[in-house]
Amino acid sequence: MTKSPFSLDHSPPIGEIEVLAEDLQVITAPNAGPMTFTGTRSYLLGNSHVVLIDPGPDVESHKSAIMTALRGRTLEAIVVTHSHVDHSPLASVVARETGVPVYGCSKPLAASSEITVDIGGFAGGEGVDRAFQADVDLIDNQVIEGTGWRLEAIHTPGHLNDHMCFSDGDRLFSGDHVMGWATSMISPPEGNLTAFMASLERLLERPEQLYFPGHGAVVENGPAIARFILEHRRRREAQILAVLENGARSIEAITAEIYANVDKALHMAASRNVLSHLIDLYVRHLVACEGDFSVSGQFRLVQK
Repeated sequence: MTKSPFSLDHSPPIGEIEVLAEDLQVITAPNAGPMTFTGTRSYLLGNSHVVLIDPGPDVESHKSAIMTALRGRTLEAIVVTHSHVDHSPLASVVARETGVPVYGCSKPLAASSEITVDIGGFAGGEGVDRAFQADVDLIDNQVIEGTGWRLEAIHTPGHLNDHMCFSDGDRLFSGDHVMGWATSMISPPEGNLTAFMASLERLLERPEQLYFPGHGAVVENGPAIARFILEHRRRREAQILAVLENGARSIEAITAEIYANVDKALHMAASRNVLSHLIDLYVRHLVACEGDFSVSGQFRLVQK
């Protein structure tokens, strides 16, 4: 088994400016947690004129830190990787105070498959910022540019359908799609594993090596992490198929077997990942559900 390249070694100053490069700074929001790691990373790209990437949660101290970092400089645009509540809510607040446009994709659910949407009472969407609306709705490969900076939008659905990564040529702002501390959570109905895997494959075809994620430290070899995540997901798929070789199982039973060595308090979150895999396997006709597809159903292998 490939050794994990993930690292939990990250202790950023909260609410303070970190200089990452001559034209790049970051401020970490005070929202550390199991899903946000050390906090959301809000980037300022440029010198005298800048673009703000992922303003973060609507927290007054974080807004103040960003506004302080902007003193003496001109903010030209706000860019959002995706509309989760830890990334996008502060965009409209900063936009009102500065008068600059917000760029992003305003379709968090548009590419969800029929199976992903129609999953009954399996609660989801707790983290979606349903109030988010971009002033400029980006499309794939669209270029945004200002004074001394330029970004290409790369649509990378999966973690959320509206997820965008942004490239400035040498560097990739990877949002929650690729991070250096953990694999991204794929939580139906908003998360779509089939799309997530395709988006990872797409990044592997691109030239950027240095990734700046939405949470955690700079990723020095982004493609290596992306490749590991792909392999990790394929191993998880193989585990699910192996469990089902012994007969039909529920999501709860599959989760308990695969995550036997994981704290049971995390099994609910783990079951979301299992569901995302089952949806993908169902769409690929590798797994069937006894009766209509249901999160409470019994899943079995499709006999060849």
